[in-house]
Amino acid sequence: MATIVKKQETIQDKDQVKAFLTKKGLVYESYKTPESLDLILSQKGLSDAEKEEVLSGLEYRFDQLKKEHGYKANDLVVLHDEVPGISEMLAKFDKLHIHTDEEVRYIIDGSGIFGFIIDGERFEVHVGKGDFISIPANTNHWFTLDKNLRIKAVRYFKDNSGWTPVYVDESKVLVNA
Repeated sequence: MATIVKKQETIQDKDQVKAFLTKKGLVYESYKTPESLDLILSQKGLSDAEKEEVLSGLEYRFDQLKKEHGYKANDLVVLHDEVPGISEMLAKFDKLHIHTDEEVRYIIDGSGIFGFIIDGERFEVHVGKGDFISIPANTNHWFTLDKNLRIKAVRYFKDNSGWTPVYVDESKVLVNA
C-alpha cells in the first residue's frame, strides 16, 4: 500500500492515495501478487531463470495491461545492496528528471520512493509490494530505494527508446522552494 508524504501531510488511506495521485495525473492501483511466487520473491537476488519464472507467473497481469494500455514488453528489475554498481545505478535516477515515454512499475517485493514535483508541489510516494504506478511521459520525478535497500519491480514498456533520463532544474519547477 502506497503512502504519500507531502510537506505538511501524510496520506495513507488507499482511496485517498489513489484520489490524490489521480488528481496529479498519475495512475495508481494495488494488485495482490500471487502467493505461488512468495517463496521465490522472498530471495534477495534472482537468477535470469528465476526472473523468467516470476514474469511467467505474472503473465496474466501483462496480458491485461497489453489489452488496456498497449504495452509491448516487460522485464523484471531486482535491486538490493549487493548488486554491483548499485550506487552508480541509483545516482542516475535520484535526481529530478523526466522520460519521453511513460514509466510504469508494478512493485512485487521490497519498497522504494518515487518523488515528484507536479504543479509546483513536491511530494513523495512510498511504494511497496502490490503497488502499481504509471508516470506519464514528461512528468518531473526521481526514484530511490528506501532504508531497506531492496526492491523487485516489473517494468512495462510501449517503447524502450524513451528511457534516457532528461534532467530538470528543480528551481524552475518548484513553487515556494
